[in-house]
Amino acid sequence: MTAQPARFATVGTPPGPFTVVVTSAPDGPDVVLASGWTDDVADLLPVVHRSLRPTWVEQAEHLPVLDTVSAFVDGDVTAIDDVPVRQRSGPFLEDAWEVLRTVPAGEPDTYAAFAARCGRPSAVRAAANACARNAAALFVPCHRVLGSDGGLGGFRWGTPVKRWLLDHEAAATPRRHLTLV
Repeated sequence: MTAQPARFATVGTPPGPFTVVVTSAPDGPDVVLASGWTDDVADLLPVVHRSLRPTWVEQAEHLPVLDTVSAFVDGDVTAIDDVPVRQRSGPFLEDAWEVLRTVPAGEPDTYAAFAARCGRPSAVRAAANACARNAAALFVPCHRVLGSDGGLGGFRWGTPVKRWLLDHEAAATPRRHLTLV
């Protein structure tokens, strides 16, 4: 695939500025190539796979995907679920990024549970690597994976951002109540 030109824009969020890099899909919505808590697009471009890396980026005044980010911040934590994302790597990482999108908001997994969700329960380090190499933060919610001890683990954009995301999703997600019969 030949690299395409891309656009980027930034929106304010409670944990800080959030920037998204998108490319246009033929006959469809914009596709997220990279995103994260920064106001500098140069922080995002290196994490885009070389086959997808844009030949140039231009700043947009606004991108429709930022409306989705605002909806998420306003409490609709499922707003991000259907945003198109494009990432490239080996088969395990690409599958793991798809699996990350199935981890429900407000119900984080451990790295071990995430590895099992990926069909490779002994591949805990590989699962953690999938989180670390995720270029599309928020839309591929790697923040929903915790250490086996329940600790935050790492996060490219800092553990305070991860903590805010987890707390925000927990507050916005109705708790399931177990009824004993």
